[in-house]
Amino acid sequence: MTKHTTKWFTSWFDTPFYHTLYKDRDAREAQEFMDTLTQYLNLPVGGTILDLACGKGRHARYLNKLGYDVTGADLSENSIAFAKQFENHRLHFEVHDMCKPFNKQFDAVFNLFTSFGYFEHDEDNLKTIKAIKADLNESGFGVIDFMNSEYVIDHLVPEEVKTVDDIEFHLKRYVKDGYIIKDITFVADGEDYNFQERVRAFTLNDFDALFEQADAYLLDVFGDYKLRKFSAKTSERLIMIFK
Repeated sequence: MTKHTTKWFTSWFDTPFYHTLYKDRDAREAQEFMDTLTQYLNLPVGGTILDLACGKGRHARYLNKLGYDVTGADLSENSIAFAKQFENHRLHFEVHDMCKPFNKQFDAVFNLFTSFGYFEHDEDNLKTIKAIKADLNESGFGVIDFMNSEYVIDHLVPEEVKTVDDIEFHLKRYVKDGYIIKDITFVADGEDYNFQERVRAFTLNDFDALFEQADAYLLDVFGDYKLRKFSAKTSERLIMIFK
């Protein structure tokens, strides 16, 4: 059976296999990034943060432990259902389409780990930045943590087999029509699965144009989770702070 949809992120992100494939993400690195980022932004004690496209809430939960009032939002109903077990009076999770304003204002809105640029329609990328800006209070900061597309393309591994929890994931990566694409095929419980990740190969110049259209102001750009200077050729990440 083949799992396929035009809006791939509504199906792939909602499967347990997505979380299996990416289970080895570095929790310590993620936590250190949150420490560094919140200190850099000098967010108020007990400040409010919206973690947009939060997945199962690993960043949101850690931010809450740091003392922030955190709302995690994601389109995946399964991920939010999982995250809700961790809720408390200062940690909440909701199913939400990030193209639309949350209709509440925050001290910061974080969009982390390349959770942007996968929409079918270009206008949804602009809508998302406009929504983030609308969800910021007067002194709030928006943060988009995106891949550095130029670096990723230069270091693309065309084919790879990755075995996780006895599932053999076959990965093919390529660039087509302005997207960085990953085809993912595997067999689980006797069934064939076929998914595809498609993310726009946005550069800093592309984001500059989006920010200008959204009437947002780009404050800072960093190239890694230690917030070091961005280099288009050598940085692995493109981390943008805006208002």
